[in-house]
Amino acid sequence: MERQIYYHDTDAGGVVYYGNYLKFLEEARTEFLEKKGLDIKVLRERKFLYAVRKCNLTYKSPARYGDIIICTADLKKTTAAQLIFDQKIFNKDTGKLLVEAEVSLVCLTQDFKPTTLPDYLKL
Repeated sequence: MERQIYYHDTDAGGVVYYGNYLKFLEEARTEFLEKKGLDIKVLRERKFLYAVRKCNLTYKSPARYGDIIICTADLKKTTAAQLIFDQKIFNKDTGKLLVEAEVSLVCLTQDFKPTTLPDYLKL
């Protein structure tokens, strides 16, 4: 996923506010699933919810206003109830690695109880 950094993405120091990287990672995971034919709206209609259970980020270098970033999402592993992603954010112009992340999503019922991943999610 490619994204431009806007003024509202930055903090008082002119760099991307650290919490905004979580939104960028979320957008990349959503696009990953959509490219696999898994629309979030359809998943919800099938009575399954997905929530971030664990998120481990390492910030390597800041993005700044006007930068174009590339956010990746690769499915590392699935367990009975989780999708585990390796994700990275790069500066498009320099290729510099900005953020590394491992993000675990858990499959939940409508009552927010963990449940087994449905077969169509075992990618």
